[in-house]
Amino acid sequence: MKFLKFIIVFLFTVHLCQAQDTAIVLKKSMIDKPTDAIYFGWENRWIFKQGNDTGLEKINIDTTGWKKLNPVDLSSEYADKNGRVECWFRANIQLDSSLLNKQLGFDFNPYAATELFVDGKLVAKRGNSGDDGKPFREYTGGMDPVNFHFENSSPHILAIHFVGYLSPLPPHELKLWTGGIVFLTGPNYFSFHSEVAENRSNINYLLLSACAVLSILFWLLLYQNKQEKNLFWIALFTTLLTIMTWCAIGIAQTGISFTQALIYRYSGLFLIYFGILILLPLLLGKIFNRKINKKLITLLILFVILNSIGPFFRQWNSIINIAGVVSFTLILSVCVYYVATSWKHLKGAQWAIVFGLIIFISSILIVLVLQVMIKDLVYSEFFYNISTAIPMVSIPLSLLVYVSMRFKEIVKEVQVNANRVLVLSEEKKKHAEMQQKILQDEVTKQTAELRHTLDDLKSTQSQLIQSEKMASLGELTAGIAHEIQNPLNFVNNFSEVSNELIDEMNIELDKGDITEAKAIAADVKQNLEKINHHGKRADAIVKGMLQHSRSSSGVKEPTDINALCDEYLRLSYHGLRAKDKSFNATIKTDFDNSIGNINIIPQDIGRVVLNLLTNAFYVVDEKKKQNIPGYEPTVTVSTSRSLSFGEGRGEVTIK
Repeated sequence: MKFLKFIIVFLFTVHLCQAQDTAIVLKKSMIDKPTDAIYFGWENRWIFKQGNDTGLEKINIDTTGWKKLNPVDLSSEYADKNGRVECWFRANIQLDSSLLNKQLGFDFNPYAATELFVDGKLVAKRGNSGDDGKPFREYTGGMDPVNFHFENSSPHILAIHFVGYLSPLPPHELKLWTGGIVFLTGPNYFSFHSEVAENRSNINYLLLSACAVLSILFWLLLYQNKQEKNLFWIALFTTLLTIMTWCAIGIAQTGISFTQALIYRYSGLFLIYFGILILLPLLLGKIFNRKINKKLITLLILFVILNSIGPFFRQWNSIINIAGVVSFTLILSVCVYYVATSWKHLKGAQWAIVFGLIIFISSILIVLVLQVMIKDLVYSEFFYNISTAIPMVSIPLSLLVYVSMRFKEIVKEVQVNANRVLVLSEEKKKHAEMQQKILQDEVTKQTAELRHTLDDLKSTQSQLIQSEKMASLGELTAGIAHEIQNPLNFVNNFSEVSNELIDEMNIELDKGDITEAKAIAADVKQNLEKINHHGKRADAIVKGMLQHSRSSSGVKEPTDINALCDEYLRLSYHGLRAKDKSFNATIKTDFDNSIGNINIIPQDIGRVVLNLLTNAFYVVDEKKKQNIPGYEPTVTVSTSRSLSFGEGRGEVTIK
């Protein structure tokens, strides 16, 4: 009976030990030579169980209910409602003699918390699953592999406790890179990857520095030369390349979260699509002076959007991949079309862009062909440097050469234009000198004509002045005649009376009445005095008329301004009365007798006073004709004496 129990327990134990199927035999031939690692996450001898049960790392456990699942097949479908994935993987591994006593190790893919047990013992821990009461912490990489020596070829039980979360970004996948959770590393794994990481970091930083320097240079050139519109597109293109390179460096960094890595990745992809699909044809169109097709740009924008959102919708992978191939084929076709159709018209700096574009396209095609032909070539650092550097710097360097050549062309154009301007300036200078000579001759001729014309004008002016005087004299004729008529009437009347008195005196003398004769003689004498007075008055009027009619001597002489004003006042009034018998106006005078004689040119002042008075009489007459109630035409002439700078002067006011 005891023997039977022993047999049953033995068989049950064997059953538990064999529940995990046969062991995974790891051989040296399975080592991936470029990376020096064995990725056994694809082997179909893994068993899987969800949950956070403890003790599942032990050797002798019941694995009934576990199901077969490779670590590489772990996905978001095993997450709970909080997006948490927690599970155990177990497998038997066995190393053949080629791997025994070798420096091996285990390394882990980020971004989860992982605990690795070998034969029930914890050998490595990455991140924190949260089972110890501390918060969950994902593994962000950067730790060295765990060294492990296998001294015999007996099977070993490998148990993995895995805790991970889904990404918050679409398509909400499990935060885990492809290739499984854990893999076996060879002796050269760490040195190889350290060297690769350092080398790729150096080349990436070198490319980043080159693109950044070129970008800053182009922006500075644009700031100094804003009229060169192509510099804006060049600076923008190199700036996008700089940011894209920075994103590539960010993805390769350790210590960043899964979300940060995705942001770097998606940002880099978007910049690649936008920079190459949109900016490159725009840039080529600007440089080659081609008209930009709006429909083409719209189509390219749609491709950019489709390729940018592709990572968020994995169910569209086939469509996205086709769109990516079509978009890059389309842009290469557009570039080739621009170059082919502009070939005959290319000149100078534009050839730099053509050569850069040829190098860019050729390098990409060569890299693709070599990757297909030589499987492990992608791990060659020399190949990586060449395949990365040439496509990255070909376009920016060609743009730099284009800008330098373009500025040289601009300087040459400026020099040519300056020479043209100099030649034109000389021609214009000679033309100006000729025109100046012609102008001088014309000025001399015109000056002579002007002098002759001026002499004619002076003569005409003198004649006009004399004519004006004669016109004024004509206007005065009637007034003067009226003024002369009065004293002549007195002379005639007193002459007749005097003749009668002489006859009477002779009669009285004959009678012998001496007394009466003397009285009559006294009357005759009085009449003769009146005749003399009125004769002198007429003589003064005639002299004034003659003086007004003859040319002015321009010599000042002492003149009684009061008498001058009174004389021309009466002459003006009687002149208008002679023309218009209905004219009548009240004349008022207010002469300052203290003025005395003042030095004036009587002819000139007389004409002025006469014109002023004539205008005054004309104005009051016109106003009278308007029949304004209560209006009486009145002209007032006043004189006054005033002092100015210590000298006396006379003033005449006419109202």
